[in-house]
This record gives sequence, structure tokens and C-alpha cells, in this order.
Amino acid sequence: MSRRSRLEIQFEILDVIERGVTKPTQIMYKTNLSWNVLQDTLSTLIKSGFLKEEPKGKSKRLQVTKKGRNALSYHTKSLDGLIISNK
Repeated sequence: MSRRSRLEIQFEILDVIERGVTKPTQIMYKTNLSWNVLQDTLSTLIKSGFLKEEPKGKSKRLQVTKKGRNALSYHTKSLDGLIISNK
């Protein structure tokens, strides 16, 4: 099993949130990350403008921003290009 790069983890988090998983604990389980790594990565993505926090009662929900959707879209297209060119 190979380790994921920091960039791969960031895109996986964006993808999971874009698919509707918005609670931090659920994101942690879906991405198979430790709580500390998830919190560090979420903080980076929020500071960079790829994610935003939305308060919901006493908790928070995460949303992918337009900048995050654009980055995720470019990333997905680049992966599709790599897969097609390997055939």
C-alpha cells in the first residue's frame, strides 16, 4: 500500500465534501484519516479559500467554494487525461 501525498489527501477531502459529506467526523471516516491530519488539512484548505465553514447550531458544516470546485474540476480532468493516455 502506498502513502498518499498531501495533495492527494486535499483533493480527496474536497471530493468527499462536494459529494455531500459535510461533517468533520464523517469526512475523517470517508477519507480514512486521523483526526489531527484531517484538522490540519481542513485548516489549510479553509485558509487557502478552497473550503468554507458554515455554522449549524453548535456544530459546523463544510462547503467547497467556487475556487475549490474549480481546482477539483481541473484535477479530475488532468487525471482523466492521464488515464486515457495510458491506454
